Amino acid sequence: MDTSRAKSLRQTPTPAERRMWRLLFPLRTNGFHFRKQAPIGPYIADFACHHARLIIDVDGDTHGTEVGLHHDARRDAFLTAEGYKVLHFGNRDVMRNPEGVLVAVMHNMAGHQHYGRTASAGLEGRIT
Repeated sequence: MDTSRAKSLRQTPTPAERRMWRLLFPLRTNGFHFRKQAPIGPYIADFACHHARLIIDVDGDTHGTEVGLHHDARRDAFLTAEGYKVLHFGNRDVMRNPEGVLVAVMHNMAGHQHYGRTASAGLEGRIT
């Protein structure tokens, strides 16, 4: 994987990716380490928590095309085979329904422990 592409993507996030990073803050401050634009095999995950084996992708309009759907299916199959669960959220969901997005992420983090806490410990009411 060319890490220079991942670095470039980290330096120029979309507005929805910036919003998602802020939404993940409560999880990050409660012991879960997320990486932005993380290379995994031949792909780059928008956000990855390796400990919880969770990938979060913030999808723009191109993901809804036939080519985009085919690419996502191939990519998701690879990442699933590597032991990750992949969550997809559209830009619109991240920007207009941040509470719902965070609840879905927390639901998928439930049961994973890190630094002696569970994913939901102390996270209520922290949606930014």
